[in-house]
Amino acid sequence: MKIKLNIGAISEPLQSENFKTGDWGTEWAVVDKEKCAACKVCEQYCPEGCIEVVELNEEKFAVVDYNYCKGCGVCASVCKFEAIRMELKELFKIEVC
Repeated sequence: MKIKLNIGAISEPLQSENFKTGDWGTEWAVVDKEKCAACKVCEQYCPEGCIEVVELNEEKFAVVDYNYCKGCGVCASVCKFEAIRMELKELFKIEVC
């Protein structure tokens, strides 16, 4: 299925599945399992489709596929439970001595 954009371009949804884009940004989403209500709002709003609510040992919570997470922060902004925060990737952290 293709989506026609108003600007005249055609793009396939979840295009990043064709190649890993997780290293594009400087941040990524981190889920606090204790706060996550497994409501799937983040899963629905993620433009890259890299968040999935899973069940493990009778617990449900969101999981981020870091191979595709670009760090846009949409998931964190739509989470009304504040279960997702954006963290700087280790590569970009600077230790001051």
